[in-house]
Amino acid sequence: MKIYSAIQIGDYHFNNCEDALYIGKFGRDKLICAVMDGCTTAIESQFASLLVCKILKKIIIEKGYKDMVDKSEATMSLEQHLKSILKDLFSELKIIKNQLLLDAKELLTTLIIMIVDKNSDQGIVLTIGDGFVNINGKVTEYEQDNKPDYLGFHISEDFEKFYSLQNQKIVFDKISDISIATDGIFSFTKVQKSTEEMDVIDFLSQNKEGNETEDMLNLKLKILKNDFGLKPTDDFSMIRILNS
Repeated sequence: MKIYSAIQIGDYHFNNCEDALYIGKFGRDKLICAVMDGCTTAIESQFASLLVCKILKKIIIEKGYKDMVDKSEATMSLEQHLKSILKDLFSELKIIKNQLLLDAKELLTTLIIMIVDKNSDQGIVLTIGDGFVNINGKVTEYEQDNKPDYLGFHISEDFEKFYSLQNQKIVFDKISDISIATDGIFSFTKVQKSTEEMDVIDFLSQNKEGNETEDMLNLKLKILKNDFGLKPTDDFSMIRILNS
């Protein structure tokens, strides 16, 4: 199983990249991947996506220690793991919000979070807000008319009720070629003259050129820019897994 990732500031953004991504492992065979996209019109929007990234890292490190002493963790389903991680994320965000006296507009970020089990060849992915998911060639685009349902809107809500209302969830039982990306994947535009045409989404999420190197996605971004004059105008982050 090969894991690729890339993150790039959008051509229309000048100060900060508002995206973030996280890849971590827990248990013997489980992998967690997440991409976050801060709200451009919010306050210091890069902060929210990076904060969620750092909290997820903390949760997964702690979860790794729990797995060694609590055998019940090993019997949990992928959805139970997903729900547990999100519940811990909400709890941590509430604490930080209160400690730093943060405004809700300082916590606006989308979140696509995916857990895969390499041993059972199964996975689950949940999208909060908008973005892109490809599961073995089946593409799902979550578009909310540029008004995503940001994670920060729900921090003060009852978690159980919030989780029960999440319908942007995909469960899959085969890991062949899967990827998640922020909505920056839809923003590629010609910023340099070029007569060549390219299907950006197919090239990034399904074309396997360059898969022998772990830098595949970054190499593809260079090809899109240099050969086709294409760059993302919005911030872009992506994680792709190939299981050959």
